[in-house]
Amino acid sequence: MPRVSDEHLAARRQQILDAARRCFLRDGFHRTSMQDVIAEAGLSVGAVYRYFPSKNHLITAIAQSVIGGADHIFAGFTASDPPLPLVEALDRALTYVDGQAGPDGILPLALQVWSEAQRDPTLAEFVRATYDRLRRHWTALAARARDAGELPPDADPEAVGAALFGLIPGYFTQKILTGAPDRATYLAGVHSLLRRTR
Repeated sequence: MPRVSDEHLAARRQQILDAARRCFLRDGFHRTSMQDVIAEAGLSVGAVYRYFPSKNHLITAIAQSVIGGADHIFAGFTASDPPLPLVEALDRALTYVDGQAGPDGILPLALQVWSEAQRDPTLAEFVRATYDRLRRHWTALAARARDAGELPPDADPEAVGAALFGLIPGYFTQKILTGAPDRATYLAGVHSLLRRTR
């Protein structure tokens, strides 16, 4: 029997994840069953369960995809030389968010992941560890901003990093739930706040 290629396995896994994402966006986590995902993917029961033994495995995999892109973007902030100004870093983060906050994006699922994490300890631990990692990127960026004179010398990078990181879900939650504000308005507000702290 010929060996199935890694590319084929990856494509099949992605096919299932795409089907699950469509189901979850359409019907929510709780109203979507594994049978719904199987039908949406157009695959056999065995093919789907081979990759994902339960709906929770699907939810965690989708949560990883929601967060993975942001992790990559944020990691680049601390590697830039010279350091990125804080508002520019936030602009880049929100540009990524804008690309993922629409009806076909992955961020609307973030709201469902947060809700599901309140009742699923495994997912809750995944979310906690991931958000800790994302927040650390902003803490490092804040430390560089303090050292470059953008922030006051006594600024606490952990406190500033936590506040900056909190601006991102604050933005996309408003955007998804109300359609506003636009990125330029939000950034203008942040810029005004940062300017007042100097």
